[in-house]
Amino acid sequence: MPLLLDPAAQDLLFRTARTANTFTAEPVSDAQMRAVYDLVKYGPTAFNTAPLRVVLIRTPEARARLLPHMDEGNRAKTGSAPLVALLATDHEFHEELPRLVPHAPQAKDAYFSERPVRERTAALNGALQAAYFLIGVRAAGLAAGPMTGYDAEGLRKEFLDEDHVPLMVVNIGRPGPDAWFPRLPRLSYDEVVTAV
Repeated sequence: MPLLLDPAAQDLLFRTARTANTFTAEPVSDAQMRAVYDLVKYGPTAFNTAPLRVVLIRTPEARARLLPHMDEGNRAKTGSAPLVALLATDHEFHEELPRLVPHAPQAKDAYFSERPVRERTAALNGALQAAYFLIGVRAAGLAAGPMTGYDAEGLRKEFLDEDHVPLMVVNIGRPGPDAWFPRLPRLSYDEVVTAV
């Protein structure tokens, strides 16, 4: 077997995992989300920058603030999810580097003193961490519905600040009735991979 991960785990994380469009009312606990984060925090980022920041939107009041910023086609499913996570990237991630990269205390100023460099680094590595987050949600046996159809500036003003930029909104919960659209095709290995 070329993969060490057993087939059931492969299915849970990849083959049978799908983007859910409906959810049951079963709540997603803080313990579940803490377990998800405690797993995905180990995913690598460049220079251990770890720029991902997560806002968990639980209360009806917070949901009411969120929904007007979602594209119309995403509002119903976002409104029905028991938990919604706003994933953002922090352009001031470098402030944590003395703690995250203790062997290179100069990294904060030597590599990331300029804002455009931090923005590029945060965009790539935050997106990488967002992908780990989706896998972590699946590892918890939950369905994730990642979306980028929203008013980013509106979300930033509503939930974040000028140093944080939304990456995606993720609906989280147990899949409800008719949760799945038909599986779309994927590119084959030979279409994607070349060797030199």
